[in-house]
Amino acid sequence: MDIQNTQSQMRKGVLEFCILSIIQQGEVYPSDIVDKMKAANLQILEGTLYPLLTRLKNADYLTYRWVESSSGPPRKYFMMTEKGHAFYNELGKTWQELSDAVATLTQKQP
Repeated sequence: MDIQNTQSQMRKGVLEFCILSIIQQGEVYPSDIVDKMKAANLQILEGTLYPLLTRLKNADYLTYRWVESSSGPPRKYFMMTEKGHAFYNELGKTWQELSDAVATLTQKQP
């Protein structure tokens, strides 16, 4: 088995939840999401981020608005919808259950 592939799959499993965690704090520009992910030591490429944002928008979890920019073309800022907040809350419960279970199983026994 390839450890890098396994590590990549683990990160992909929590990627959506992490991105929604950022967006639920308030409207955000995609490059800000990339910066916050990098600051948390979770690397994400814009080529991965944009399709995920589109999928979340198409599911009515996100919406966006265009904002004029003084340094280029208008920017698309994303925010969570009411349906998105409900989805995020369910993911949060699932994450907590999973995190607790993994912590229980990985604790070193005396």
